[in-house]
Parts: sequence; structure tokens; C-alpha cells
Amino acid sequence: MDRLPEISEAEHQVMKLIWGDNPITAMEIIRELTRTTDWKPNTIKTFINRLLKKGAVGFEKSGKEYNYYPLIKEADFVKSESRLFLNRIFGGSLKPMLLAMVENEDLTLEDIEDLRGRILERGQEES
Repeated sequence: MDRLPEISEAEHQVMKLIWGDNPITAMEIIRELTRTTDWKPNTIKTFINRLLKKGAVGFEKSGKEYNYYPLIKEADFVKSESRLFLNRIFGGSLKPMLLAMVENEDLTLEDIEDLRGRILERGQEES
């Protein structure tokens, strides 16, 4: 995977909308984010422009509208951010992170069974 652009928390909120429904217009992004944040339209347009400059999104012009679409996959972004978090907080070691999550989160029996199943599947893939 190529190095992905660094995306701020605010830009990530814009990306989530673009990943979720694309192509999407600036007005649709603004409409949604002004409902869920206290950001002004110009602030949101700034975030969109930053994402364009970073190569995270592209656009097609349709009349007076710009339709935005992702240039990076959400799964690739999540994988990259997870790796950065793991390296920064846990020195790259997965076991201490998993132990911290298990010890500090309220897990249902269903959560535990799902995790157990995924770990067992992964172990069988490695064999």
C-alpha cells in the first residue's frame, strides 16, 4: 500500500461522507455537516479543498456543481491509521493493545465469541 495522505479529524468527517455516498456535491456535504457540527460552509469548503490538494478526493464538474469522489479506499485508510496508532501507542505490538482493549471495554459474550472466531481463523490461515 502506498503512503496515504495525512487526514485530520475534521477532514476525516468529510471523507466519511464521501466514502458513504459518492459522487457527492459540496452542497450535500455542507448540508450534512452543518447539521452535525457547528462548522460554517466556508470551513467545510476549506476541508474539501485540503482533501483535493492531498490527493484524497477527486472531482468531476457537472454544470455548476462539483461531484466529489474518493481517491483512497476507506479500508486502506483504516488499516494505515490503525498501524500508526499501534506503533505510536503500543510500540507496534498487537498483544498489549488487544489486552488493553479487552480489559478496558465492556464486551458482550457475542463480542468475545466473534473475536475468538476471528483469531482462530487467522491462526488457521497462518498454519
